[in-house]
Amino acid sequence: MATLFSKIVQGEIPAYKIAEDSQFLAFLDINPNAKGHTLCIPKKEVNNIFDLEEEVYQELMRFSRKVAIALEKTVSCKRIGMAVVGLEVPHVHVHLIPLNSMKDMDFSNSIEMSEEEFEQLAQSIHVNL
Repeated sequence: MATLFSKIVQGEIPAYKIAEDSQFLAFLDINPNAKGHTLCIPKKEVNNIFDLEEEVYQELMRFSRKVAIALEKTVSCKRIGMAVVGLEVPHVHVHLIPLNSMKDMDFSNSIEMSEEEFEQLAQSIHVNL
């Protein structure tokens, strides 16, 4: 059964896309811990990050780094935090979260953003790639 993220990759579910290439996709988390919270995923559905082929794992980290640099240029923050938890959706995903305090890494908190704010933010980050 296709995961939520596979459905985003296939275009069945909309997303606020930031970056995409033949192997990976980055989009804004719709329940963000902080403004700019982004998810980077491989397009191929794999449940556990350590089950990725080593080369794909390394390329995912390169892709995530590129997105993180653009994110840091766009959103005011002290740094970009990274987490790989993988319990919410059984599809590898790297969380990139703009941090101003450790509270920004608390996944039990989320901020509210309008559709317009999401769209503008995704475009702004994309421009900084």
